[in-house]
Amino acid sequence: MATAINEHHSDSESDKNGTLLTEKKTSSLTVDITPNEIHDEHFVASDADIEKVIDKVLEISENDALDILVQALEHHADDQNFPNVTREKIRLLVQGREKYGKDEETYVFDLKTEACIIRYFSPYPEVRSITNPYEKDEEYLETFRVYVIATVWTIISAGMFQFFAARQPSISLTVTVLQLFIYPSGKLLEYVLPGWQFEFRNIKYSINPGPWTFKEQMLASIMVNVAGGPVYAAAYNIITQKSPQFFGQTWATVGYQFLLVLSTQFLGFGFAGVLRRWAVYPIKAVWPTVLPPIAISRALTSPEQRENIHGWTMSRYKFFFVVSTLSFLYFWFPNYIFQSLSYFNWITWIAPQNFNLATITGSLTGLGLNPITTFDWNYAQLIKPLVIPFYSFINQYVGHFISFIIIVAMYYSNYKWTSYLPVNSSILFDNTGDTYNIYQILGPDGLVNNARYQAYSPPYYSASVLLLYGAAFAAYPFTFIWTFLYEGRQILDGLKDFISDLRVWKSRPKLTDRFDDPFSKAISKYKEVPDYWFLILLVISFVLGVVCIEVYPTNTPVWALVVVILLNFIFLIPLTYVLATTGFSFGMSILSELIAGYAFPGNSTALMIIKAFGYNIDGQASTYISCQKMAHYTGISPRSIFRGQLAMTLVQSIVVIGVANWQLGNIENFCAYDNAQRFTCPQARISFSAAIVWGIIGPKRIFNNVYPILRWCFLIGALLPLPIFVASKYFKPLRLVNPVLIIVGMSNWAPYNLSYTTPALYLSVFFMYWVRRRFVSWWEKYNYVLSGAMDAGVAFSAVIIFFAVQYHDKPINWWGNLVFQSGTDAGLGQSSRLPIPEKGYFGLEPGSF
Repeated sequence: MATAINEHHSDSESDKNGTLLTEKKTSSLTVDITPNEIHDEHFVASDADIEKVIDKVLEISENDALDILVQALEHHADDQNFPNVTREKIRLLVQGREKYGKDEETYVFDLKTEACIIRYFSPYPEVRSITNPYEKDEEYLETFRVYVIATVWTIISAGMFQFFAARQPSISLTVTVLQLFIYPSGKLLEYVLPGWQFEFRNIKYSINPGPWTFKEQMLASIMVNVAGGPVYAAAYNIITQKSPQFFGQTWATVGYQFLLVLSTQFLGFGFAGVLRRWAVYPIKAVWPTVLPPIAISRALTSPEQRENIHGWTMSRYKFFFVVSTLSFLYFWFPNYIFQSLSYFNWITWIAPQNFNLATITGSLTGLGLNPITTFDWNYAQLIKPLVIPFYSFINQYVGHFISFIIIVAMYYSNYKWTSYLPVNSSILFDNTGDTYNIYQILGPDGLVNNARYQAYSPPYYSASVLLLYGAAFAAYPFTFIWTFLYEGRQILDGLKDFISDLRVWKSRPKLTDRFDDPFSKAISKYKEVPDYWFLILLVISFVLGVVCIEVYPTNTPVWALVVVILLNFIFLIPLTYVLATTGFSFGMSILSELIAGYAFPGNSTALMIIKAFGYNIDGQASTYISCQKMAHYTGISPRSIFRGQLAMTLVQSIVVIGVANWQLGNIENFCAYDNAQRFTCPQARISFSAAIVWGIIGPKRIFNNVYPILRWCFLIGALLPLPIFVASKYFKPLRLVNPVLIIVGMSNWAPYNLSYTTPALYLSVFFMYWVRRRFVSWWEKYNYVLSGAMDAGVAFSAVIIFFAVQYHDKPINWWGNLVFQSGTDAGLGQSSRLPIPEKGYFGLEPGSF
């Protein structure tokens, strides 16, 4: 009898067929381990980890193993991340040896192996591929050099993001790229820092304790990840409010900016602590999006023994640098030398001026129905096909394709006058097909002048944006109800625990003690962050928000801030649950601006502020909680994460406010369309347009007169979950369907289209389905490293190309860079299916809207 647990072996240990035989004997069981019988329960791990799992297999009783598997079937019954092959195997195992169909010894060993893999490692291959539940305790963690490196790269990353966010195209440093800077920075400090030591509270600390460790790499990466990215209030509110190109509100001083930024950033931080019960400690909270950064850190810092995996002997470290180098070199072609490889709209080349062909198949302004749309990784990986679980991606793609059919039907039937407009544009239009001129409807007081509004036009949406809004409105109630139908008991139990813990906060047990997985047990040796720390942060952030809207002339009542915080608390659990299990997220911005638009008609400033709180609380909470999950997987102290996130968020806030104000005061013609350096502020323009449409015109005008169907989408989203849930209980194939993902997949439009998701579909089918099933050990070792390496190569290449040949434009004018943008798909020639009527406008009659 031979059962494979791992392919980790050296050539010297292999027989002539490359088979590793590791034998452990007890009085009742002989274990022969060979890589030729790999199945979903097997994993790539170190010899020490394999030995420990095998020891568990030899120690566990049959009854205990059976109990574990029965509980696993119940716990993962509706878990779409749990491998179906494993689920079916467990069902046979719990039914007994005869049903399993193998001899007694094989049955007993497989029974115990499955149970031990689930109990003492993880039921998910993607988690096993990058984690180690038996982390070494001696690795030092929260060192002086971690804070130095994290601070430096937070300043660089946050400053760079804020600076280039105002430019089109923008440029930023992803966490994958930053890890490549963090690692050599750590190694540099390892060699140059003195070994000074000091003692504090009877604990000795060293400035340079020794070699740069995996945990230091992860902690620094997490700290930079949480603070090195966008700050909504800085990128949108500050620029939009202060720039004379937009509202020109001179009262929005640095004091106002600090209050707004700190309040919005740390409210999300406070909520993240509450979310731990549902999004960090439960084993079902897989968080697919946090796995690649862990894989990259391990590749950079953890030594590997030579191993042969399906003929591959290359280490993760070497694989990463080989792939990233090739990615770096190749990206010059689609991004600069041969740009048609990126927007490969080859079908439109057949008849460049054919409007219908461009509408259906075009990549730039069309709907993107094209079997081969790109040879550009940056284009194809938009929704992370090597990270998002296969079932999640497929459900989203189904929704995207269904919405394509609906959009075509809407457009060619001229539903709501969409045929007078481009099919897939995010621009607001007036009734002549031109870009909506908001200044045509404003009076001297900056509010809507109804006479001018009636004489001009209501705003009109393209077919794709109309469907996008409808899907988004339906998604909010649907997601809330659907999540509670499936996970209501766990959510309510978590709320009860939270309330109970607040009452007995001094004597309450650790959260990790309530979970028996190896990651929770490993992290339980550290002191936990008390709930009241997060609550104190919530209170402080709320007070800062109240001071912000009360001291400055924002015309925003305090009750509005309370409402948006409560709204986030209500939706945060289901939205975070979706993100934690599927890797897909959608924020609260649309719902926040809709509510603010109804509550404060004509008040654009209040809408922007409420939208900033609504969007950022959810966004920051998700970012913080994902970082806590990374720490959970890698055995990093919760208090170290709390301190690091807190410190770097303060640094980030100071940096982005400073950069924004420098841009406003020093860049000539900042945010103007004709800015010489392309600092046209696209994000601020989006915020400005939304503030006008939702804040000044108001949703009431739009929903009551122009698009009343959108109001009904909320009701549709609320009514659909229950019948679909009931049907899935009786019709087994429906259990493979995740309607939340289908609905949110319908919103992947304007400017995106099928040309972005179709190449991602091929990648997902190949790597996340076929390779994952057929070559699980190769997939576990290389898949996430491959994704991160491709991203890193593209990011480095984009930075070099930008500063070398794009900042001061040096184009290469040849067919390969011109053909994709020479026809109707590029906006040249006919732009809508129907011409504007002879009367000069379409849609509602003047005075009726």
